[in-house]
Amino acid sequence: MEQKTREEKLLFLRKTVRNIPDFPIPGIQFKDVTPLFKTKESLSTLTEVLLDDYRNKGITKVVGIESRGFIMGPIMALELGAGFVPIRKPGKLPAEVFEEEYSKEYGLDRIQIHKDSLSEDDIVLIHDDLLATGGTMFAAYNLVKRMNVKKIYINFIIELKDLKGRELFPENIDVDALIEFSI
Repeated sequence: MEQKTREEKLLFLRKTVRNIPDFPIPGIQFKDVTPLFKTKESLSTLTEVLLDDYRNKGITKVVGIESRGFIMGPIMALELGAGFVPIRKPGKLPAEVFEEEYSKEYGLDRIQIHKDSLSEDDIVLIHDDLLATGGTMFAAYNLVKRMNVKKIYINFIIELKDLKGRELFPENIDVDALIEFSI
């Protein structure tokens, strides 16, 4: 069987993402990642390419953001020999939490993480499916940073470059997205 190059794998994944016009509101071209999870080929290719840059980084925890970060986050954690930590909306985590408020298009929102989920010895990969304006991931980054971990990496499946969400993060933070789209 012929091995595909990274570029061929990324092109395959890009073609697998589904466009949904006018969702959730007219004028939005929604990038649906769910077809990436539908077949063994697409899911295994996605997993392999997502992890290419992280296998030798000493990742001890993968943090996934509710809800699509819960799909690939545990898979990535398992493949990296790391633990998985969820970041959730308020009222979903049962133990003591840290909370971060952030702005969205139509108001404010909040996310939470268990206070005992990370330590100063952890090297953390924060994962979500999409980087748009960056508000949710920046809030997640602030929650993880508050816990004084050793190192933070940030990773997405898709980035909408025109929305410039990457600009929220300090230059010393590695922010990576597999597939870039313009809006």
